[in-house]
Amino acid sequence: MLGAVVVGIGTAGCVRIRDMLVPLRGSHAEKLAVKGFISRRSLEPQQGVSQISLEEALSRDDVHVAFICTENMSHEDNVRMFLQAQKHVCVEYPMTMSYKAAVELWDLAEEKGVILHEEHIELRSEEYKQLKREVEGKTLQEGTLHFTGGALKPGFGFPSFSGIARLTWLVELFGELSVSAATLEEDPANSYSKMTAKLLTSDNRSLTWIEERQPGLPRAKNINFQFDSGTLTQIPPAPRGTVGLFMQDLIHFSAKLAGQVSPEELQKERVRVLHCLELAGKIQELCQG
Repeated sequence: MLGAVVVGIGTAGCVRIRDMLVPLRGSHAEKLAVKGFISRRSLEPQQGVSQISLEEALSRDDVHVAFICTENMSHEDNVRMFLQAQKHVCVEYPMTMSYKAAVELWDLAEEKGVILHEEHIELRSEEYKQLKREVEGKTLQEGTLHFTGGALKPGFGFPSFSGIARLTWLVELFGELSVSAATLEEDPANSYSKMTAKLLTSDNRSLTWIEERQPGLPRAKNINFQFDSGTLTQIPPAPRGTVGLFMQDLIHFSAKLAGQVSPEELQKERVRVLHCLELAGKIQELCQG
């Protein structure tokens, strides 16, 4: 068994505890045992799991794994501390707020001989899987992905990083991308922001990615993908999955810990994660420049 701690007790952190307490039977996730959680606040036990200090988690020999579920801006520091302590790490996206820092963390994980995994539950949703099936084999002419949602709390970073799940969709659907232009509109008085990024595929097809946020805006993804064979304007409906998104990710991470994920797949994930972080950084530079 591998002992694990959860850092950050928001929605994701509580789900991580629950999934380790009741893992999918017969999966690699059964090899994880939650030893405690870490929070800046002093809290009562959560789901029967007690709070421990950061120092204790870093030093204990029976803690082998850390799940980082804090605000985005603090991911990098937490990941670095646990890697330095030779613990495996699963971190919510984005693992860092810069491409350079992510490369450093991955190099550190290799040096310490541990697994570094960035969670991407958006790639495990049934709606994404159905969309990918719909897109496969078609030739893109141009497209738009427009996300709307409520205002973000402080600590989640620039929109190209806080919204990197949508960027990851585009990279997974259409391959390697480049950034040609990006703008950011803001109205702080009304907590409004709208980031627009112009992207190009490897064969110079145009994609527009929009992240628009304001209190009261419905959470939605609106698409318009024009192909040589027709236009897709709605994400195809998909049935609800039988296994939760975080549980799917936990099983995948646990398979990595068990050495059941091929080096080729690990490298493919790393390339995709770093490519998306590099794109997010370039978008931020253009918006702020």
